[in-house]
Amino acid sequence: MLEIIKRLCIAGAVILFVSCMLPTRSSHSGEPGEPGELVFGMSAAFTGANGEMGIEFYRGLMAYIEHFNANGGASGWTIKVLPANDGYNPLPCFENTVRFIEEEDVFALFSYVGTPTTAHILPLLQKFSARHTFLLFPLTGAQPMRTEPFGEYVYTLRASYFEETAGLVDNLLKVGRRRIAVFYQNDAYGRTGWDGVRRALRRQGEQVVAEAAYRRGATYEQDFTSEVAHLMEAGPDAIICVGTYASQAAFIRDMRNAGHDLPVAGLSFSDSDKMLELLTLEERRSGRKYTEKLICSQVVPCYEDLTLSGVRFYRELMDNYKGTGQVAGQGYSPRRFSYVSFEGFLNGIMLGEMVRRMADDPRRERIPEVMDSIVDMDLGIGVNVSFGPGRRQGLDAVYFTTVAGGHFQPIRDWAEWSR
Repeated sequence: MLEIIKRLCIAGAVILFVSCMLPTRSSHSGEPGEPGELVFGMSAAFTGANGEMGIEFYRGLMAYIEHFNANGGASGWTIKVLPANDGYNPLPCFENTVRFIEEEDVFALFSYVGTPTTAHILPLLQKFSARHTFLLFPLTGAQPMRTEPFGEYVYTLRASYFEETAGLVDNLLKVGRRRIAVFYQNDAYGRTGWDGVRRALRRQGEQVVAEAAYRRGATYEQDFTSEVAHLMEAGPDAIICVGTYASQAAFIRDMRNAGHDLPVAGLSFSDSDKMLELLTLEERRSGRKYTEKLICSQVVPCYEDLTLSGVRFYRELMDNYKGTGQVAGQGYSPRRFSYVSFEGFLNGIMLGEMVRRMADDPRRERIPEVMDSIVDMDLGIGVNVSFGPGRRQGLDAVYFTTVAGGHFQPIRDWAEWSR
């Protein structure tokens, strides 16, 4: 009898040892099992000169994701976003990403913000390709996320900076503004935009007449008087800015203070709503005009266009979403609506759709298969989202806006910008 008990104990110990050695099911990695929580890692600037952009982007995507989870998720699978602040600096973004992959074992990386930060982590996607690590819908229109060798690991929703700059250049040239200067951030983001302007002009037999660059991290307090003077020496008809809201607003302020009323155009990443707020406050302080002759390209339609069902849905959920989560400090005043939070909202919808389509078997290696299945998806914004084999950017639409009634509104007729 004693011998039988010994044998049973040994067998039990072996079973326990083997069971401990077997891999456990993780809601982070999304291995098949009982429905649970799929975790996604988001690195963005939540502080610093570009902090509001990260906060509003996060608020937009969380407004939808909380709605998604509250309605049962997808067959019981819910979504959790882990936000991490990188201050719009590459090294913290890199460190956040390593932690997401190695320690948090996230299902995927999601909604990173900015070109210099996102471009810095692209080699990690290649390094961890055996773990099927993908980046979904970053807020950047730069080419490294769309081309080899890293494009195969990234799915983008928004139009590219090349598409935004081409649209601005083509429309300005059509109304006779052929002498275009560029003010840009001296990093991967700014150089991509500068290159986009240069390429678009070259296709039309023109060239950049003058350029000036500044270092990333510039605040609204920075003086750009010398950059303004340098550009004005070339006699431009218009200036295209490739910057952030603080730097672009400061440049416009100093340009208007110097007596120049040329059109100034910016890209979607400038966060036009925040830029306009800074310039409006400057107008009230000084009595001068800073918000006239401004143009901004956008990658989502105007959030005031109530004819679009996607806009109405966004506004409804944003009005019901009051939080800033764990990304904003005390005293932060959220915007009711903005182009940035609307883009984040659409990202949230796309993430929910991906999870919905793989809810029967959520595994990281299925991401390409599921994303390829998203073709002609209607988001209620007037254009459909299409991915598919060889296509990893879902939307190409670019919208052009100017200030009217205290907000950036669609440009109805470019003729008003004639030289």
